[in-house]
Amino acid sequence: MASNAIVEVNDANFDSDVLKSDKPVLIDFWASWCSPCRALAPIVDELAETYKDKVKVAKMDVDRNSATPMRYGVRGIPTLLVIKGGQVKEQIVGYVPKETIQKALDKHIG
Repeated sequence: MASNAIVEVNDANFDSDVLKSDKPVLIDFWASWCSPCRALAPIVDELAETYKDKVKVAKMDVDRNSATPMRYGVRGIPTLLVIKGGQVKEQIVGYVPKETIQKALDKHIG
């Protein structure tokens, strides 16, 4: 993980770190063997820096955590979820341009 603005979450701390967050959370479900995930990682890092005061950015390795991806119906990776107030507000599956993620985030901040 390149950015220190990103929180690594797992099945155990997901509820406290993501669902109970006072800010909207962008969570990236990824795996080390997934090339679109690796391609998306620098964009997620950049967004973590850009939005660090407004949005919490988290990553979850789906190989190490299966309960949470299953709970949210994550079938393909990368999957990005925007969660606000404990509810999923946006779901983005696959590699997308930075602007697509920014538009999703901008809808839920402020």
